[in-house]
Amino acid sequence: MTGHASAHRSPMSLYLLLVMQVFNHTCFKGSKILLTLFALHLGATPFTAGAIFAMYSVLPALLSVFAGRLSDRIGYRAPMLFGSAGIACAMLVPYWLPSMTGLFISATLCGTCYIFYTVSVQHLVGSIGDGLERTRNYSWYALCVGLTSLIGPVIVGFSIEGLGHTDTYLLMAALPLVPLIILVGFIRYLPVGRRAGGHNASLRIMDLVRLVPLRRALLTGGIIETGNELGNFLLPIYAESINLPPSQIGLVVGALAAALMVVRSFIPVLVRHSSEEAVLGRSLFVAAGACLMFPFVDTFVPLMVVAFVMGLGIGCGAPLSMVIIYNRTPEGRSGEALGLRHTVNKTTEAAIPLVFGSIATAFSMLPVFAMVAALLAAGGVLMTRDTAARSGAKSSPR
Repeated sequence: MTGHASAHRSPMSLYLLLVMQVFNHTCFKGSKILLTLFALHLGATPFTAGAIFAMYSVLPALLSVFAGRLSDRIGYRAPMLFGSAGIACAMLVPYWLPSMTGLFISATLCGTCYIFYTVSVQHLVGSIGDGLERTRNYSWYALCVGLTSLIGPVIVGFSIEGLGHTDTYLLMAALPLVPLIILVGFIRYLPVGRRAGGHNASLRIMDLVRLVPLRRALLTGGIIETGNELGNFLLPIYAESINLPPSQIGLVVGALAAALMVVRSFIPVLVRHSSEEAVLGRSLFVAAGACLMFPFVDTFVPLMVVAFVMGLGIGCGAPLSMVIIYNRTPEGRSGEALGLRHTVNKTTEAAIPLVFGSIATAFSMLPVFAMVAALLAAGGVLMTRDTAARSGAKSSPR
């Protein structure tokens, strides 16, 4: 494991980062559900909705490494300010332009701006503490993400029924104002992130890709993102196809998010008695099993139950993959590596709605859920083998 010096922090620093994450990610997560339901309301097919949804990830897939290098070089504040302001502006587009074009512009702008915010904040969280403390910090961060994944869809579902789609976008636009206020008015309470030294300036991204342990973690992260997109995109489409109202769709997605919060609160305990790689591998097998159950439930309560089990399985994915990637990255390049993680993830996010939306339009949701389950199981196998390989390396005589 590569060592990283800890960033300075005040007692309030981590808590302020978590507050910012709650407001920004509630907006980001809620907007994804809102976009899908609004596109379907406007008459889009699953393929068309998937094409628009993919715009959340197309430019971020190209810009993630740059965003990571930027956070390594100039620090976190400017990228986080840019990202927060951009998310708010993106929410206003469908309010003023309630059409497929407005949704396309909004998704593109939101995804592009959010990548600068999220890479910087993840880099900053990782720099606060080492070892189990880093795992605990990422667990708290991921717990906040789980909270927003719960409240975002629920707020959106009930808001659509009470206010309509366009006014819900206006409500979402207000949320990033809180992170902007913190970044402007409470900057002295935030941690000071490290900047990479000049000796790293000539290194190439392929130097990171050639690191086999890091490459395994990046590949698994992409597979995890496939499971996450089930809740963001596929599950709302499936729930709408069985005629659930928006409020119930929000609650189903919220059940998955509630499970994320439950399992993420136990991550430090699970890792203490095992390892990040072993816990991640087992959780992916649970997620794969739950995914296979979705096509066989077509009423509200059973769908919530299966979504909750799915959340228990996929919930360990994001925080543990961040910890593993951060721990396996050379000194001074952690922001760049986290950006590379997002490149893999955003490429997956861009492809999944298009591919699976096409399959769902042409056939049904059954083969889509089966393919997601197969990918999650493959990720579980990869992490299980990774655990065995690392255990073998530690036990080998020098």
